[in-house]
Amino acid sequence: MSLNEEVDVLRRVPLFQQIEPRRLKLLAFTSERLVFAPGEDIVVQGDPGDAAYIILSGEAEVLVMGDAGPIHVAQLGSNEVIGEIAILTGVPRTATVRATSELAALKIGKDTFFQLIAEIPQIGLEIMKELARRLERTTSELQRAKAAA
Repeated sequence: MSLNEEVDVLRRVPLFQQIEPRRLKLLAFTSERLVFAPGEDIVVQGDPGDAAYIILSGEAEVLVMGDAGPIHVAQLGSNEVIGEIAILTGVPRTATVRATSELAALKIGKDTFFQLIAEIPQIGLEIMKELARRLERTTSELQRAKAAA
């Protein structure tokens, strides 16, 4: 995937829709492009948060470790962000995210992520909206899992 293609993908991510193209190009340039195989962990629950990931292509599942093993709480796909909670809060990763297909992602370092938030306040608002949506989804999934147990 070329730099321009990565910029096009970033433009589709709700967090980054307000960013001007030159900044998106810089973000894509300073990010690391990674490919994960099916079954490979992108982030692991309990690990420190040092980066966020933008899914360019592929799918992943979000797993939270429970007493009886991992609980599937969400499915993620292209244009979604992984790992920003641990960066923002400074707490260890709250879930494991595992590729369910071949997955390509951009890895954005913690410092770069904070610089974006500081320079473009709209990103902070979009992050709050996304976190609220995830909390709602996770709560629903956990309620379903408890009901099925």
